[in-house]
Amino acid sequence: MKTIFTFLKPYKLTIIIAYSLTMIELATELLLPFFLGKMINQGVVNKDIDSIIVWGSIMIGLAFTAFLAGIINSFYASHTSLSVSYDMREKLFQKIQSFSFDNLNQYPTSALVTRFTNDIRQIQNTIFMGLRIMTKAPLIVLGGVVMAFVVNARLAVIFLITVPLLIAFLFLVLKKASSMFNNVQKRVDHVNQVMQENLSGMRLIKAFLRRDHEENRFTKANQDLAIQNRKTFRFVESSMPVLLFVMNMSLIFILWFGNKQVLAGQTSVGDIVAIVNYALRVAMSISMFTFITMAFSRAKASAERIDTVLKVDVDLVDDKVVNQAASITDGKITYNNVSFSYPNTNETVLHDLSFTIKPREKLAIIGATGSGKTSLFQLIPRLYDVNDGEIVLDDHPISSYTTENLRRGIGYVPQNPLLFSGTIFENIAWGKENATPQEVEQAAKDAQIHETIMGLPHQYKTKIGQKGVNLSGGQKQRISIARALIRRPKILMLDDSTSALDLATESHLLEAIEHYDCTTLIITQKISTAIRTNRILLMDEGERLALGTHHELMHKSSLYRNIVESQFGKEYPHAT
Repeated sequence: MKTIFTFLKPYKLTIIIAYSLTMIELATELLLPFFLGKMINQGVVNKDIDSIIVWGSIMIGLAFTAFLAGIINSFYASHTSLSVSYDMREKLFQKIQSFSFDNLNQYPTSALVTRFTNDIRQIQNTIFMGLRIMTKAPLIVLGGVVMAFVVNARLAVIFLITVPLLIAFLFLVLKKASSMFNNVQKRVDHVNQVMQENLSGMRLIKAFLRRDHEENRFTKANQDLAIQNRKTFRFVESSMPVLLFVMNMSLIFILWFGNKQVLAGQTSVGDIVAIVNYALRVAMSISMFTFITMAFSRAKASAERIDTVLKVDVDLVDDKVVNQAASITDGKITYNNVSFSYPNTNETVLHDLSFTIKPREKLAIIGATGSGKTSLFQLIPRLYDVNDGEIVLDDHPISSYTTENLRRGIGYVPQNPLLFSGTIFENIAWGKENATPQEVEQAAKDAQIHETIMGLPHQYKTKIGQKGVNLSGGQKQRISIARALIRRPKILMLDDSTSALDLATESHLLEAIEHYDCTTLIITQKISTAIRTNRILLMDEGERLALGTHHELMHKSSLYRNIVESQFGKEYPHAT
């Protein structure tokens, strides 16, 4: 819960105002039964109309004051709760943006989405209710007991027995409910995860006729959530009958004992009415404790889940001695005895890798699936850090650059192109801040997608569906490449990003890239693509097997010759 208090600090003034208004409402509610007793004793019993008018007018004035205080209190409570939830979302988003890939792998996407939506909403509602009701309810209980003693100490003794017992009971309920609501949120995460997987993989599910299987998966996840929800709410709601039973027994005692005192002339009817009113207010407030307990338990569980994300140690940060002004100028890349394994795994995916790529050189990287090609790529923009060895850019260790300056000089097109909801123009311009229409169009032309875009009904203003579902694989790849080219990077990295392109389109693309002042790395499975580069790096099981031109590898690498023959046939002219 410390997390919530941290976010509440900037809103001290509005909180103070809200609580001040709550105190006005509280004072009014505690005074009304007292004045009601006075009106009965002095006006009704004695048939004094003037007293009835005086006390009645005071009570009406107090009720109107409480009404105004309640309306204004609601405004400040809403302002505070909405502002805090906004700040929490901002802070949570900033934290996740700073995560390394290793940090992101600790949390499923669905779990993070639940924190942004369900968890923050729970906290928002609890803050609002805390400023409106949660504080007032226990104070009414305390104030009602005190005022009951002021009116008649003998009748009020019953409160000293029942109220402490009920508070202790509710504390135990809260402790247990907090743990149970935490389990509910975990099951919400799982339901969201199943939903997300189904929505993103709907085409595959239909193609493989796995609808029934996925329905069963969702039904199981939904049933688990429903069962946990029922258990939790039944447990919390079961406290309500206990509270009401105890308070109703207290009321019966007050009426019975009060009747004896009135008959004995030891108390007045007005005092009995006042204490019964206080007992009803106390009973109503204590009955609200169940709701308060439930809301507080859910907020506590949500706050703990958000807190775990905010307190994650980001494992990839700039060195303290980093050169803030350093940036990539030439694009020279050197791997010095680099070894790498993914966090929390024992398998080394890159073994003692060493090679140098000259400025503006084009290097093709080929190898079997799982040979470490993409892992090699991910180390250059520091999506991960090396375990051993060193990567050097422009004769400076990669760690001497800030991650911002480093990545600003890199154009990276991943293996699976990701497009965002919006227009084609917005997706290409996303690669560079303040990109002009001319820059967007030129990047599209170089990526060989301009003519396709112009053939669409709305051209560059064409809306792209979620993840580009209304585009072909080749179109998505070319838009992703345009997004990288618009940056005018010093290092361009294409991770099998031309696999869906035909040979002619790919040839035009590679010719266009020749005009860019950048070092180009291309992961590819196509020898026709690799031949067009300056050199080829052949990898297998995380190791460098061979490095050289196409002709050099044809003479010194049997594996490379086998790959060439598998694509061109044994009659390939350079196969010997």
